Amino acid sequence: MFADWKEKGDFFRYKQAHNIFFRREGNGSALLLLHGFPTASWDWNKIWPALCDRFEVIAPDFIGFGFSDKPASYSYSILDQADLIEAIIQAQGFSEVHILAHDYGDTVAQELLARYIERRESKKSPFEILSVCFLNGGLFPESHQPRAIQKLLVSPFGSLLTPFLNKNMLRRNFSKIFGPDTQATSKEIDEFYALIEYNNGQPVFHKLIRYMKERKQYRDRWVGALLESPIPMRLIDGALDPVSGRHLAERYIELVPESDVIILDAIGHYPQTEAPEKTLLHFFEFIEKNT
Repeated sequence: MFADWKEKGDFFRYKQAHNIFFRREGNGSALLLLHGFPTASWDWNKIWPALCDRFEVIAPDFIGFGFSDKPASYSYSILDQADLIEAIIQAQGFSEVHILAHDYGDTVAQELLARYIERRESKKSPFEILSVCFLNGGLFPESHQPRAIQKLLVSPFGSLLTPFLNKNMLRRNFSKIFGPDTQATSKEIDEFYALIEYNNGQPVFHKLIRYMKERKQYRDRWVGALLESPIPMRLIDGALDPVSGRHLAERYIELVPESDVIILDAIGHYPQTEAPEKTLLHFFEFIEKNT
């Protein structure tokens, strides 16, 4: 299936210079999938068929990730990734979308939501956002507990570390963020790493993780979008994730009015990979409740 993922996808030209990979499939209301760091749209593969049975699904790889271009001199940012998403959604002719996001994608979704709120009165939004469902991610910088490797990558020494980002390091770090009973298989680690390595991805790795600083810089804007959201939102959170697990869910409940939170007690950072059936169950329930 991994080999088919790229073959069944397509490419969108961003800023007339960069090829952005995406998958589009299915029928029904439009669903936008926003993946996390450091992986790609392949993250959704276990729930892809079921989602496509109910939605017309579009899943891009952000610039710098997966099968998309990874320009070495590019200024990577959450704001630019949001520009990319707006461009591809408009180019594909969607006028309204549901959003399902994870990790890095959560932050992009927060920026899209902030823009939607700003433009709502003037009715200048390029598309309607119908709902947002978040999976584990750093929605609140004060609740985000990055791993040591993430702290090193975002430091001034990050570029020196990239040559050592091999598959064994990825395996060790993923073993700590997945649940003890839902660990990634060797095959999944191979696939995750292949996506990171593709298109000479290692040299830009330390640039991609600068989003951690952006979360602090734009904290009021992005948290404010959650507090002021005019649309339905749900958080599905793997409780055993040391980065954004139960402590993140508790902060969400504390801050977000009428919060809708599902906690998966035995799951880590990747609910869609570790517990695909439960993730689908709670996502579909959320959609049905709000349509």
